[in-house]
Amino acid sequence: MAKTVSITAEGRKDLEKELKQLIARRPEIAEKIALARSYGDLSENEDYSAARGEQKVVEGRILEIQDILLHAKIIKSGSKQKVTMGSIVSLESAGKASQYTLVGAVEANPLEGKISDESPIGKAILGKKVGEEAVLPNGKVFKVTAIN
Repeated sequence: MAKTVSITAEGRKDLEKELKQLIARRPEIAEKIALARSYGDLSENEDYSAARGEQKVVEGRILEIQDILLHAKIIKSGSKQKVTMGSIVSLESAGKASQYTLVGAVEANPLEGKISDESPIGKAILGKKVGEEAVLPNGKVFKVTAIN
């Protein structure tokens, strides 16, 4: 049985957009391969190897996205009472404030403030209410200051 993948509606749209862009690259890559083939000996043809490598990466990502979308479960808007998947959470630690959106592992991107429910912070804050503290395995303490 395939594993269900939790993503937000926005994350699903982003994956669908990326999938369309990757599929649109197929003809361009096929042209590169055909052109490189026309150069002759494929065993020492760097252009051919590069084009085939690019094709492999693109096709792999297409399959990965299709699989994610096939098994995707859309995360509903998060609760405002306690931290759940989809919640936007404001945290404070040692006087420093931060804000994160709790998402599934596939959609996580810490640079965009999207943390996975499987990450140490995600695990620690899941189920917490405003005012409660979450302790990470390394001992760092976060206080939940707001849930949106």
